[in-house]
Amino acid sequence: MKVQPVMSESMNSKTACPCDPQRAYVACCEPYHAGKALPATAEILMRSRYSAYALAGKQPERIQYLVSTHDPHTFRQGADEIQAMRAWAEVVHFTALDVLSTFAGQVHDKVGKVAFKAHYYEYDSVQKPQVLQENSRFRRYRGRWVYVDGEIQP
Repeated sequence: MKVQPVMSESMNSKTACPCDPQRAYVACCEPYHAGKALPATAEILMRSRYSAYALAGKQPERIQYLVSTHDPHTFRQGADEIQAMRAWAEVVHFTALDVLSTFAGQVHDKVGKVAFKAHYYEYDSVQKPQVLQENSRFRRYRGRWVYVDGEIQP
C-alpha cells in the first residue's frame, strides 16, 4: 500500500504520520518516538523507524530513536555511524512508504522480515524521485523488536 505523508513544520493532533497519512502522528508513531510504547510487531517497528527518518531532518532527536531500535550486535552506535545517519536525514525528504510484504515478526515471534519501498528525493540534487527498496530483518532483543540489518534491492 502506497502512502503519501502530509507534513507540517509543527506537529499537532492533526498532523499526518509519515508512515500512514490516514493516521495522525500522535496516534501512530509518536508514542514510540516519545518512549511511551514499544512496537508490537516488526512491521510497526519498521514503520516507526521510517517515520523517524522522515522527521529527523527537522527533528534531529529522532536519530536517538533510530539508534535505540537498532540491534546492538549489528550497530556499533559510534559517533561516526550516528553522524552518518544524521547527515543523511538532513538531505533526504521522504515522500511515501510502500510495505511490500512481511514474514513472521508478529507479537509472539522472535524474528521477522519486512520488505518495503521508501520513496524520497535528496534536497541537494535536482529533486529527482528515488526509491530505496529493502528487505529488512528484525529480531526480539530483551523483549522488544530491533532492526538487525537490511538487504538493499536494485
